Formats: sequence, C-alpha cells, structure tokens
Amino acid sequence: MTASDEAIDEATAEKAPRTRLARAAVLLAVFVCAACGLVYELALVALGSYLIGDTVGQASIVLSVMVFAMGVGALLAKPLQRRAEAAFAGIEIALALLGGLSVLLLYAAYAWLSLYVPALVVIALLLGMLIGAEIPLLMVLLQRIRKQDAGSAVADLFAADYVGALLGGLAFPFLLLPVFGQIRGALLVGAVNAIAGLGLVLTVFRKRLRRRTQGVLAVAAVGVTVVLTTTFAFAGQFELSARQALYADPVVHAERTPYQEIVLTESVTLSGPGDVRFYLNGDLQFSSVDEYRYHEALVHPVLAGPHESVLILGGGDGLGLREVLRYPDVRRVTLVELDPEVVRLARTQPDLQAMNQGAFNDPRVQVVTADAFTWLRENAARYDAIIVDMPDPDSTATAKLYSVEFYALVRRAMADGGRMVVQAGSPYFAPRSYWCVEASLREVGLRNTPYYVSVPSFGDWGFHLASDTEPELRLSPSVPALRSLDAESLRAAGVFPVDRRRIPGVPSSSLMQPRVLDYAKEEWRNY
Repeated sequence: MTASDEAIDEATAEKAPRTRLARAAVLLAVFVCAACGLVYELALVALGSYLIGDTVGQASIVLSVMVFAMGVGALLAKPLQRRAEAAFAGIEIALALLGGLSVLLLYAAYAWLSLYVPALVVIALLLGMLIGAEIPLLMVLLQRIRKQDAGSAVADLFAADYVGALLGGLAFPFLLLPVFGQIRGALLVGAVNAIAGLGLVLTVFRKRLRRRTQGVLAVAAVGVTVVLTTTFAFAGQFELSARQALYADPVVHAERTPYQEIVLTESVTLSGPGDVRFYLNGDLQFSSVDEYRYHEALVHPVLAGPHESVLILGGGDGLGLREVLRYPDVRRVTLVELDPEVVRLARTQPDLQAMNQGAFNDPRVQVVTADAFTWLRENAARYDAIIVDMPDPDSTATAKLYSVEFYALVRRAMADGGRMVVQAGSPYFAPRSYWCVEASLREVGLRNTPYYVSVPSFGDWGFHLASDTEPELRLSPSVPALRSLDAESLRAAGVFPVDRRRIPGVPSSSLMQPRVLDYAKEEWRNY
C-alpha cells in the first residue's frame, strides 16, 4: 500500500464518525418536524370539534386540505433544492410561526369575525404546503452528507418521519392538551419546530451558508421566538377575551376538560338575582331563570309510573336529580355522567349547588363517572324509571347516544312496567331530529308519547316518554308542588300544532348511519 493510499484511508476513517453524526442529526430533525406537523393537524381538528362540534366534518376538512397541500408543497420545493439549507431553515421558521399561532388565529376568527371555516381552510392549506416542502429538502440534505441509494435514503427518511408522527400523535392528547391547553401547546410546538430546523442548518450545514444568509435566518428566528414567547405569556388573557366575546353575559367560570369546554356566565342586575347560564362547548344547557320548566317536564311525567329505582343518564348538573329526590318513595338513584368535572362543579360551585339544592349529598344517590353507552353494555341492574338527559346530537360523540343501539341498551335496563324519557330537542327548530328520535325508539320495540313545553331560553322543547306499552302522559298522585306543570297543562303538552306534528317517513338513527346528526347540523345551521 502506498503512502497516498494510507492517507486516504486515514481521512476516510476520520470522516466516517462525522458523517454518521450528521446523518443522525438530519434524521432527528425529520423525527421532530414530523411530530410537530402532526400536532398542528390534531390541534386544528380538536379546536374545530370544540367550537363547531362536528368532529368528522372538521377532521375531513383539515386532513384532506393538508394532504392536498403537502403534495403542492413538495412540487413547489423543487426549485428550492439548489439552496436546500437556507430554504429548509426558512420553511421551518415560517412553519413555527404559522403553526404556533394557528390555534390562536382560528379562535380569533371564530370569536370576532365569524369566519372560522374559511380561516381553517387557508391555515390548513398554508401549513400543508410548508410541511410538504420539508421532505424533499431533507432528502437533498441527507444526500449531501453522503450519497446513498435512493430506496435506502427514502426508507431512512420515512422511518424517522413515521416514528416522529407517532410521538406527536401521542403527545398532543396526553401531554400538550391537558398540561398546556390548545393555544399554549401549539405555541410550544412552534418553538420546538424552529429550534429543530434552524439548529440543524446552523450546525451541520453552517459552512454551506453565506454569512449574510446566516444573519438573516438568525434575525428571523429571533423575531419568531419573540412573537411566540410574548404570545405564550399573554395567551391566558387572549383566551379570556375571546371566550367572553362568544357570550353575552360575563363569564364567571371556564375550564376545558378532556371531554369539553365548560363555561358558566352570570348576568348582572340591579334588582334580584342574575341569570346564571351553563354552557358545554358553547351550547346552552340551562338558564337559572327558567330551568325549572325544562326539568319539571323532563322528570315528573316519567315518575308517574313506578319509581323506587331511578337511572339518570347525563344530567351531571344535578337539576334533574333535584326533581327526582322530591319524591320520598324514591329509594335509589344512579346518575351516570361522563365528565367528572361537571359533577364536581355542581357539588362545589355556589350558584349550581344552590340550584340543585345539594342533591349529590343525598344518601340515595350513587354517581358513576363513565360513558353511558359503555356503562349500559356492562350494567346488570334494572330500573323503574330512566331519564336520558343528554346534550343535543350535534356531534359524533353525542349522536351515538340517540341511536337505535343506545336505546336498545336503555330498554334492557328497564324493569318490567318501567318507563323512560328522552330529551329530544326542539320540535319547532329541529323537527326532523325530534321525530328521528321517536323512530329510533319505536325500532327497538318501545311505544312512545311525544310532548313539548315552552322554555323561554330554548323555545319550544320536546321530549319522548316511552315504555313497552303506550305510556299515558300524566302526573303521579304523589307529585310535589310544581311551578310550571299541572295535569291540564301536561295534557296540552301532548298536542302539537298542525305544522309540527309527526313527520311521516323520517327514518331511525344508528351507529353506522347517524341520521340524527345530519338532521341536527342541517336544521340548527340558521339558528
């Protein structure tokens, strides 16, 4: 071996560790960028499901637009490959800024401009284009470190990309969302995105950049960092202002749980108590001014039959429970509520506790924190009266609680001679949704009697009383004194105006075909 051959071997041996380290740095950047990109997608889907309620629709918009935009971004990255280092760093800085601010911008568009869907499409399009441009540029950077067979390079790149996506997919629901919330979580991920992209370029590929380019990138990175940091510091104040813009009355309590956003507002009056209103994901659940009209109509007709044992599905505010406990011959009440924070608030918040009269402290009450659908599948107990007091079926999560399959499980939990009642929305504003509930009840073999009452906060609001035999709309002989119902007004509640009577041909709703969700979205769109 000649001296020159030995020198080449020594140079190659010295260069090999640096090459492996540089390749590892590029693959780490791929890993981190993939994790950040998936977090941005999930954050947009989650925000839409909270604000709009249509999880499937929001996920479809975000994913389809972003996947399309990623293809466009990959094509647009072709002319940037000659200056891949600077282009990649610039894209990561832009992605950090837009991705970090995406949730905040969309929340502002929803709260103040009523332009949520157009803003969502634009942001998803821009984010998708930036994310799509990453992989071609990273492929160029990987090849500049060491020429490699195209198939092997693609395998390495996509392996790091998919594993990073796994990390982002798990980190969003289990770390970022519960610890930091949506706005701060997105801002934090934006900062990580900038550090990963800029750090790779300014370390591994620094020598390939001109000093002027390095300076421009550094200034841009500092500017983005200042914006993200400042926004992070003031995110709480922004969220308070945006949330307040959504509600007419001052917000006195707000929290986001793993299941929903809970908001309590209270109007200020100079004479008498204010109007306390309870919202879940922006939908009004009750007003303290007239909630008794809703809960009296919900509870007392079903308790006209046997009622020693009562099951309440939903109703974590305790207001329906309050009405049930007014019967001294009720021996056992089981309340199944998905969100423990709703029950905790009902137990401890002074206004709610006063309204439900401390119902959860009654020894006859057992509270179960569980999904009602899952709990019913495992339940072996039977109940004389079952009260289904669920939020409206305007999302995929709640639509299953208005399905044939759900009502079949409820029927299985009914004792012989038992009765059930379902809050079914407005027969005036959402007639197809209302009569779809009746069709679903009848499909599982239940006979039902529809009725409705006037609740000023909601308008005309309807219910379905159901049992194995045609249930009579009446009050129990032992009914306590009521404020809004008597025998005569309850009989009148079963008489519908000509233009709001049963709609023939409305089909039932099932898990595989949630028609009630389609009806609810269509009918409530203009209200």
